[in-house]
Amino acid sequence: MTDHNLVHRVNVGDALTRVAFARPDALAVVDGDRRWTYGEFDTWVNRLAHGLAGRGYTTGDVLALASANSAEFLAVYYACAKLGLVCVPVNLGWRGDEVAYVLKHSQARGIVVESQLLGAIAPAVAEAPGVTDVIVAPGTGEATGTTLDDVLADDPTSPEVVVEDRAPLSYLYTSGTTSFPKGVVGTHLAIHLESMSAALDSGWRADDRFVAMMPMFHTAQLNAFCTPAIVVGATIFVHRGFDPDRFLDTIEREQITQVFGLPMMYRAALEHPSFAGRDLSSLRRAVYAMAPMPEAQIKACLDGFGCDFALLFGQTEMSPITTLFRPEHQLSHVGAVGTPLTGVQVGIMDPDGNLLPRGEQGEIVYRAPSAMQEYLHNPEATAEAFRHGWFHSGDVGRFGEDGVLWFADRFKDVIKTGGENVASIEVERAIYDTEPNVAEVVVVGLPHERWSEAITAVVVPKPGERIDADDLRLRLKDRLDGYKVPKAVIVTDELPRTSTGKIRKNVVREKHSGHYGGAR
Repeated sequence: MTDHNLVHRVNVGDALTRVAFARPDALAVVDGDRRWTYGEFDTWVNRLAHGLAGRGYTTGDVLALASANSAEFLAVYYACAKLGLVCVPVNLGWRGDEVAYVLKHSQARGIVVESQLLGAIAPAVAEAPGVTDVIVAPGTGEATGTTLDDVLADDPTSPEVVVEDRAPLSYLYTSGTTSFPKGVVGTHLAIHLESMSAALDSGWRADDRFVAMMPMFHTAQLNAFCTPAIVVGATIFVHRGFDPDRFLDTIEREQITQVFGLPMMYRAALEHPSFAGRDLSSLRRAVYAMAPMPEAQIKACLDGFGCDFALLFGQTEMSPITTLFRPEHQLSHVGAVGTPLTGVQVGIMDPDGNLLPRGEQGEIVYRAPSAMQEYLHNPEATAEAFRHGWFHSGDVGRFGEDGVLWFADRFKDVIKTGGENVASIEVERAIYDTEPNVAEVVVVGLPHERWSEAITAVVVPKPGERIDADDLRLRLKDRLDGYKVPKAVIVTDELPRTSTGKIRKNVVREKHSGHYGGAR
């Protein structure tokens, strides 16, 4: 049984094993001054896996992981994969009660905690009696108790255990807005096939050098970039976060070829005083996420960085990429989200389960082996997500006649105003196109006695610039139908974000919910 499984199975950890077997001296991971070849990194992962087995962990057990970006994060993730454990990355932006909920809901047996996070995590662990094992990873705090080094076994070989293709590798919890997050069950098969498709469609190869600066506890960095990088045997340079100076230094010094960040990160790099003097000629591609870039920004990025740009679109439940907004479409289809990733079928569906033709707007739905297995312990939500034999994204969009997908909005972000439905993203794009002094904008519907929901824009000016709210509203009337023009423009210094950089529209709504005071 074991021999048969080892020969033909799909296991995310096997990608590391096989690259290390073929190219042991190739550089795998760089974290600060520490560097590991594939042979060295694989040995470390194997010793960790055997050490966890020595502590009684067996296939199917759940191990939580609370850590910022580090080589240790990747080592724990791959050790879980090889041993058949389920890894539960902890979002470092969660509240204490959310962490406690996830530890209990996932039925975690143990947790690996970066040393400086021990104090913050301890109350949540205390509320989760099932967590009986705390292992401390090196960090900036004092390491007390059992450390990750203490766990390492002497055996450098890959553990030989039975792990089925559709066994869960991770429970990734989606951001909760009005309730606790849902656990997305990601299998080895789903994550490995998504990694293969991402590498294929992006043209990634063994001589690529990646910067990993987005949070690894989020699926975009972990499964859209780190796992594909290891699949092809590329090098990962770990950054604990984004710093424009360090980012540019690393590209120049280490001859980085692939980067992934948010639009605001690329803007910050472009505006850095040293940008003009940097040699960024090694870059082949820069990928961004969360939202399409306004035309002026993508043009500035293409000119400034001198490499291809691409947007990834998808969601945690799809492991996560579903479409790529490819380099050839960046200027010809500004605002689109691309064409389907290899192996992903994308459709547009009406509320009755009928697929719609190109040009018609409806819910974006998917079929692919990269889809999640289920929502953990939530059969009702799972059934709702898989109705009509498709995975339902909760996104609204349409295909153009040329097969390019256009995202309209999240269903929950469509503003219902005066009997009309308005996509918030359409208004946001109009504001970017109208006002050059806008750094960021979010459009929400706020309670209003007359309109039910009043379209409201909350804008952040570029540094040193100002925005005249009344003048902006007046100019928007030339770009938008009257009912789509914001009833108010609110100027603010910053917008609330999740730990992965996504704007928290629910917090914006709550903060400004009394703006109209119920007046007509």
